[in-house]
Amino acid sequence: MDNLIVKTITRLIVPFIQIYGIFIILHGHISPGGGFSGGAVLGASMILYTLSYGLTAANKKLPHKVTGVFESGGIIWYVLLGLVGIFLGGSFLSNKEVGFFMGKAGDVISGGFIPLITAAIGLKVASTMITLFHTIIEED
Repeated sequence: MDNLIVKTITRLIVPFIQIYGIFIILHGHISPGGGFSGGAVLGASMILYTLSYGLTAANKKLPHKVTGVFESGGIIWYVLLGLVGIFLGGSFLSNKEVGFFMGKAGDVISGGFIPLITAAIGLKVASTMITLFHTIIEED
């Protein structure tokens, strides 16, 4: 798209959308949201960028190889966090049961490693959305 207004607004608003997506991911254990919804917001911000600037510019910002690493890294991170619970004597994804610091209820640092799990899910969801959208556009 060659519309200057759309490109300018996109350039201004995408960083705020991404910050909001990160906020949703990090606060998912104490408020509505979490990894899936925050990842969807992050993925949608890059889709907006792709629609405004084109696939070539979007691939320069976030190459397919990087999104592939994020997809794999997100799920590997999730599984490794689950295995930590097993190795510490609990079940898969055990948290408080195996002695993780839980913090004070309502604080950002209050869910043990649940924020780390939601970050892994957010990374996976965002990179999957971006990869799928770019793949669909490349086929046209």
